[in-house]
Order: sequence, then structure tokens, then C-alpha cells
Amino acid sequence: MTWLRSGLFFAGMCAAVVVYWPVVMLAWPLPPLLRCRVVGVWAHAVIGWLGVTCGLRHRVSGLDNLPRRPCVLLVKHQSAWETIACQVMFPPQAWVLKRELFRIPLFGWALAATGPIAIDRSKARKALDQLVKQGREILAQGRCVVIFPEGTRLAPGATGKFNPGGAMLAVEAGVPVVPVAHNAGTFWPRRSFLKHAGVVDVRVGPAIDTAGRTTREVSDAARDWMAAAMAEIEGTPPQA
Repeated sequence: MTWLRSGLFFAGMCAAVVVYWPVVMLAWPLPPLLRCRVVGVWAHAVIGWLGVTCGLRHRVSGLDNLPRRPCVLLVKHQSAWETIACQVMFPPQAWVLKRELFRIPLFGWALAATGPIAIDRSKARKALDQLVKQGREILAQGRCVVIFPEGTRLAPGATGKFNPGGAMLAVEAGVPVVPVAHNAGTFWPRRSFLKHAGVVDVRVGPAIDTAGRTTREVSDAARDWMAAAMAEIEGTPPQA
């Protein structure tokens, strides 16, 4: 049954990409903020379809922690789920992602329309400079910046190196950092076709003020909160 449900979801998601792609392309002349709202309609449809076909839904706590101005969202990365759901849960945003994703037919081209920060991960210094420069421009436009600080999808219970780029951008731009923890990988595992029924527990942490703080201090505060939140969600001891 799980295979059948997952297959129905995948077919519907692919159909939504094909049907909605021309709409996104027509939205190219619009300002980035409006383009994000157009793409957000697709994301809402896909997340809704995921609930119907696979019985996978989510609950969010801590949304009142979001500041009333653009911020940098540091999000736990376990699954493909959060790359879609972030558009549903949070204000208009731009992602930091690897530029190779633009090569995916239709999906990659639509992704480019959202105005993300596409970096070359093989050139770390250049990528960091690009993140700060483009990130400041995006924040000035009124959009948030979404970053997966551990870089790649990790299995539930695993942690990776916490990259300081998001904290650096926030300090340079003078905006808050908001950490986000969740357990989507339990239900939609990385590199897996199967999606399991359940409720993704999403927790939005308190906004971390960057005024008068160093990149290291901000990054450590976000990392420590995320580690504690993940331990609580997954019922495991916090990892160093």
C-alpha cells in the first residue's frame, strides 16, 4: 500500500510540475517577491496532495517567533520534504542551493524563477562571498533567505558540520537568525521513493539577534538550539 500511495503522489507531483511550469515561466517578468508567491501556489498543491495520497501532514509550533522583517532561516535538512514545505510554512523566501539543480528539466527552470542563490560548492571562498552579496540584496527586497547549514540531507539522528555562512550573512546584513528543526526524514527518508503516513513535527526557534554578536556566536547559538530541539523531537540525547 505504501508503494501505491507513494506512486500516486509522485505521479501527481510530476503532473503538477508539467501543468504549472508554463505559469511560472509567464511570471518571469514579475518582481521576485511576486514570483515566489506564484511558485508558492504549486508548493501548497503538492503538500496538500502529499496529505491526501500518503497521509503525511505536518504541525508547526513557534511561528510566533518569526520576526516581522526578513530574516535568515537555518533549517534542518533530512528530506526533500522541507524544500517544498518551507514555501508553505514561511514568508516569501530565496534558497541557497547548488547550481546543478538548474539542469533538471522543467523543475530546475522553475526553481530558477524564484531567484535563489545558486552557488558552486567546489569554490568555497567565492560561494561565501556570493552568499553574503546576493543574500543582502534579497533581504533588502523583503524576502527571507533559507539555508540548510549542514549542507546535505542527513538521516534521522545524524548531524553534520554546521556551516557558518548563514550566520555570517545575518551578521553582515543586520537581520535575525531563526533556527528550524523537524523530523521529516522519519516519514520521507532521503533518497527514498517511499513516503510514510504521519505528522512531521516542525519547531521554529526563537529569533537570534545578531546586533553586537560575532558570526561564531550566532552560529553556535543556532546550532545548540537545533541540537536540543532535534533531541527532543527524536527522543535521543543531544549530539555534540
